[in-house]
Amino acid sequence: MPTQPSATDDTALPLRERKKQRTRRALADLALSLFSERGFDRVTLDELTARAEIGRSTFFRYYGTKEDVAMAAEGELWDAYITHFTDHTGPGPALEALRSSLTAAILGMPEDWDRRFLATRRLAAGTPVLRDHSILSSMKAQQRLVELLEERLDTDSREDVRLRLLGEFALSAWRCGARNWVAGRGYGNRRGHGGRATLARRVDEAFDAIPGSLAVELP
Repeated sequence: MPTQPSATDDTALPLRERKKQRTRRALADLALSLFSERGFDRVTLDELTARAEIGRSTFFRYYGTKEDVAMAAEGELWDAYITHFTDHTGPGPALEALRSSLTAAILGMPEDWDRRFLATRRLAAGTPVLRDHSILSSMKAQQRLVELLEERLDTDSREDVRLRLLGEFALSAWRCGARNWVAGRGYGNRRGHGGRATLARRVDEAFDAIPGSLAVELP
């Protein structure tokens, strides 16, 4: 299974970029803590920036919206997924490339990413605007991957519907695998059991099930 350097391995980046990444992460951690404790709607952006000791303009250099910082863990995964697919995909079946890039991105997340991801899922479960934001973010990532497929194949997905279906299959496999992992199915309902490695396996299992699901027949 392809892998990529951990997202914590930033030693190759310039000092300024490392500082920016750490500030961005610290802001996301603070926001997630406040939102989880008091509720997303009860913490204003002004309060968040005051607690972080930054101005609103600085906040918007790192995150476009309050929803973006609340769901930062998901955003990090989508960025890593797209980057891995762009930089590490060679010749071969497209669905397998999408699959290997997604699992590599999961495995390459920082060690505590799964904890933050679970916290965002709990937060979104009780906050409709965050659920909507999560769905929209995943769809944007899916669209970007379809665009990358179009570029690689020099094909318009409006003419070749297979490319859009590939994006749908990959996103559906993620959703099925992530839901089973979050719910702890098969592990005594232990949420997030096994961390990133188990999440990657749950996603792999969902990809494995795609051909069989297409062959299911109704009585």
